[in-house]
Amino acid sequence: MSTNPVPNEMSHVLKEELGLELPDTLPEEEILSHLAQKIAVLLRAGNGSFFQIMYRLDVSEKKLSAVIDDADAPYKIARLVYDRQLEKYRSRQQHKNVKKDIDKDLEW
Repeated sequence: MSTNPVPNEMSHVLKEELGLELPDTLPEEEILSHLAQKIAVLLRAGNGSFFQIMYRLDVSEKKLSAVIDDADAPYKIARLVYDRQLEKYRSRQQHKNVKKDIDKDLEW
């Protein structure tokens, strides 16, 4: 179990898209628990907004289809959401650092 703080950017996305208020020091398992609860509510509502949210969060349709009918689907989907948001956060951080290394004379 990870106790790393939730990146502010990731916390903001989860708040915007899912209405989750998450403190910066919440352990990963607790984040997943909150996400799974919210996803379970969205799945029960069945009004199509679930898939719109998953699309906006950029969760793979293929991966989503593989777990949507499982008994513990809300938790598995929460894991997909969490992993995807973390992946996007890390990518942004990596590209931010790469941009700093670019020679100023070569920038547009």
